[in-house]
Amino acid sequence: MNRVIVSMVMMSCLAFFSCSQKQPPPNPPTPVNLYTVAAQPVSYYDNYPATTEAISQVSLLPQVQGYVTGIFFTEGTFVKKGQKLYQIDGSLYQQAYDAALANLKVQQGTLKQSQEDADRYEYLNSQKAVATQLYDHAVITLQNSKNQVQSSEEAVKTAKTNLDFSIIYAPFDGTIGFSQVKIGNVVVVGQTILNTISSNDPLAVDFLISEKQLADFEKLQSIKEQPGDSLFSIILPNGGIYPYTGKISVIDRAVDPQTGTLRIRLVFPNPKNILKDGMSCVVRVHNQNASPQMVIPGKAIVEQMGEYFVFLAKDTTAAVPSDPSKAVDTANAGTRLRAIQQKVMVGRTIGPNIVILSGINVGDKVIIDGVQAVHDGSPIDASNKHPHDGKDSSNNTAPASNKNN
Repeated sequence: MNRVIVSMVMMSCLAFFSCSQKQPPPNPPTPVNLYTVAAQPVSYYDNYPATTEAISQVSLLPQVQGYVTGIFFTEGTFVKKGQKLYQIDGSLYQQAYDAALANLKVQQGTLKQSQEDADRYEYLNSQKAVATQLYDHAVITLQNSKNQVQSSEEAVKTAKTNLDFSIIYAPFDGTIGFSQVKIGNVVVVGQTILNTISSNDPLAVDFLISEKQLADFEKLQSIKEQPGDSLFSIILPNGGIYPYTGKISVIDRAVDPQTGTLRIRLVFPNPKNILKDGMSCVVRVHNQNASPQMVIPGKAIVEQMGEYFVFLAKDTTAAVPSDPSKAVDTANAGTRLRAIQQKVMVGRTIGPNIVILSGINVGDKVIIDGVQAVHDGSPIDASNKHPHDGKDSSNNTAPASNKNN
């Protein structure tokens, strides 16, 4: 009996303390910082990996065979068109030229004799004082002599050409590279590469674009006058900006069916020889879209499974139940801010900021600080934070221009 009384007393105490225990207070609103979305002009560059190319480049090949007897330039320097570069032993070619010239003189003497004989026989034939056969032979001999002279003249030209080919000259202005032969080396016609010369100014810059961008670049090519802020510029390998701007020279004739890309060639002036053939660089194409766009700080973006979201601050009203017995938190009923998750489509990244293409509107308030501590529907508090307005450049964390990207 006593055990039953004790048990009842203990159960009564537990029920009393359970009823008297208060419910835990609701979670306090999360402090956040807000950014007011505004449309503003955006200026940036699209970047493309590129390679410099010489517009004119030639490998020097010998046209005659022989020993290299002279080298008349400094490797890696600028050479002028017509400058003497190499000398190949020309003694044999000089002898051949002299022999051809001597043979020409012999043939010219024979021609003179044949011409005199033909003239004499022509006179005798007109007087019927010589056999017709002798006259015909004289005419044929004269024609053969003329042909021999012509053949000898061509032989002289060939010998002179070979002699001239023993000296190699620069075909155009440009930079010459390292010599592939030394004095005393034997060179073979059409096989031995002596050196390479490439033009310097202007210089081409080649890069690839997607076939989807072709229409845009064709439109850029048609622009007659470029804007004051350069349309095409390049970033050098050391990160510096090349001081001269370029223009489209060639759009390739066809798209690569395997990659869906095609080549664009720009031309840049290179008076100081800063650019070198084969150099890697980055082409910057200035964005020509002048319409205002929405730009927000990148830290406001949340990525989930390849999709992008932001949290908007929305005013919500907590409804007060008509039955007082069901009211739980009447003290907090009324207007409050809550974080509402919103899917967005992102565009170009500009430094620490991102262009938003769709999903939010001008005037929306986006959470930029405290994003990691909120979830969809959670209460927020922006009273102790400093709001950022996209229209106020002094407080704006999303600048409209970041031209180094």
